[in-house]
Amino acid sequence: MAALRYAIRDFQEETRGSALIETSMAFLLAIPLIFLAFELCMVTYTQAILGDAARTGVRYAIVHGTDSTACSGPSSGCADQAGANVVSTVQNYAAASYSPLSTITVTPTWPDASSAPPSRVNITITYNYQPFFQNTGFSFAMSATSEGRIVY
Repeated sequence: MAALRYAIRDFQEETRGSALIETSMAFLLAIPLIFLAFELCMVTYTQAILGDAARTGVRYAIVHGTDSTACSGPSSGCADQAGANVVSTVQNYAAASYSPLSTITVTPTWPDASSAPPSRVNITITYNYQPFFQNTGFSFAMSATSEGRIVY
């Protein structure tokens, strides 16, 4: 019995501190993976916000054609020929994102050169995504496009 006690004690002395080392090595792998998962969620969220903002801009433009009192688009009689109200609507919607919007570009176009029904309207958003953890030096361009027809 005494020999067994000494064998267990010797084994415990040999493995002392190994749990600490194993835990620290696991954390070295787990912590970057957690941050990567968080960043991927932010990229997905930002892309969803950009897509929804483009659709919101199209919805605004299709109900504010020449038949509207607050007309936006390239038609005579429209006070907002360049579509500044459409751009403002898109930017206000995109402000819900946690990402800084200093690099967002909104481009409304009317392929039929008119905002009269049933002309088309396109909204294209480009955005230079900056990671949530800013010091990585990594960024990339994201874009979203939506198209619709101006209603009667």
